[in-house]
Amino acid sequence: MTEDDNEGGGAPEAGRGAAPAPRHTRRLSDKILIAFHHACDQADFEVAEELLRILEMMLTRRPASPDANRRKNLESLVAAHERLWLLRHPEVKDQ
Repeated sequence: MTEDDNEGGGAPEAGRGAAPAPRHTRRLSDKILIAFHHACDQADFEVAEELLRILEMMLTRRPASPDANRRKNLESLVAAHERLWLLRHPEVKDQ
């Protein structure tokens, strides 16, 4: 068994004494934003646009509980839209 096999569950190796790493360290919306930026880096704008659409749906639907990070999340969403637009319209950046 490798360390990756034990990620997030099971007992730590004997003698280490450390608690296992948490299984999920990022929110799903954070992972989608990371995937969006990766798609942009790969110039796969169609996938980036779909990921952005999903992220927007997640961030704009009515939250079950108040989210203190809502403003920051929406600012990240706007910045992501801006990045995709600039990548699709590079001639505007040069002006």
